[in-house]
Amino acid sequence: MKIKLISLLIGVLLNALAFTSFAENLRNTVEENTKAAHTTTNTNPITNSSIIDIAGYKVPVVKGGLYDRYRSNPPLHVIQSEAPDVDLSWFKQLKKTKVDIGFESYSPNFYYKNSKVTAVFTADIDRLRELMPSEVLEQVQPLQIWPGRGLVAFTAYAYHYCDNDSYNEIALSIITNEPGSSNLGPLTLIGQSMSKDFWGYVLKLPVDTELARVRGIVGYNLPKWLTRINLSENDQTVTYEIYDRKTGKVDVTFEAQKLEDLSTDAALVTNSFTNIDAKGQLTTGYAVSRQLSYGTNSDNDSVNLKLNGGELSQYIKSLKLGDVMKYEYVPEFQSALYAPELLTQK
Repeated sequence: MKIKLISLLIGVLLNALAFTSFAENLRNTVEENTKAAHTTTNTNPITNSSIIDIAGYKVPVVKGGLYDRYRSNPPLHVIQSEAPDVDLSWFKQLKKTKVDIGFESYSPNFYYKNSKVTAVFTADIDRLRELMPSEVLEQVQPLQIWPGRGLVAFTAYAYHYCDNDSYNEIALSIITNEPGSSNLGPLTLIGQSMSKDFWGYVLKLPVDTELARVRGIVGYNLPKWLTRINLSENDQTVTYEIYDRKTGKVDVTFEAQKLEDLSTDAALVTNSFTNIDAKGQLTTGYAVSRQLSYGTNSDNDSVNLKLNGGELSQYIKSLKLGDVMKYEYVPEFQSALYAPELLTQK
């Protein structure tokens, strides 16, 4: 492929990836007198816990917390009284239903106050295909944006207040086509970006509470494990540290810039995934996010992913990550996570 054609393709792709238009100069000069950095460590140790049973697992939860009291179905008036600064207008339009997902729960699961940062990298497409089960590959495939290169999304979430109390989560996902639809590489990606309806296959999903781990594995068929995740921030950056579950040392550090000129026009974005349940059946699940404050660019300098040689680091290195195709900073969003369904029901 000629250089000019490659450049044109990348230009079209990057323009389509942006949720909103931004000026070229997104990185303003740092103020001379910055405020002192403030740090929040979210390892979620539960000092005052209740032990509950979820599908045979004995799970510690915050005693008197939302999950302890309401099992994913708290009345919105309770949320309003406990978090009066949270806008609940969107959640009032959504109806919860009782579901059996390996244990009794309610769908969708509500996330009232959250933040996240995402970097989309190019990656070795042969390695991505190798990591997906053959049954899944029959339905969806990695999007190839140019020969030999697919895309993976690295997203760090902080769920500050939700039906499952609070926790941090790191998602590493392959970007794919939708089941039953054509995979036209960049054109498919452009279509997903324009419709704000993205599809993927989740590779790794560490979390820092046992409640999030058990619910994710049993209820949503997701590859979760429990480890320490620290979140810190200052005036310029937000940083997540993911600890190795074997050594107890920091394994992955993800530092991301806080962008300016953020959009505050509420936007709904759907993220769906395809996977396999405990019975070997193909399933799909999805979450709808209401983004309340967000910004994006395609600057490699906006993120710094440091890999220290642990289990997750070695896995990420095997993907042969390339440039950042898109960076998204979302300091405020809400979300509704729906129970998975068999693929044949979609």
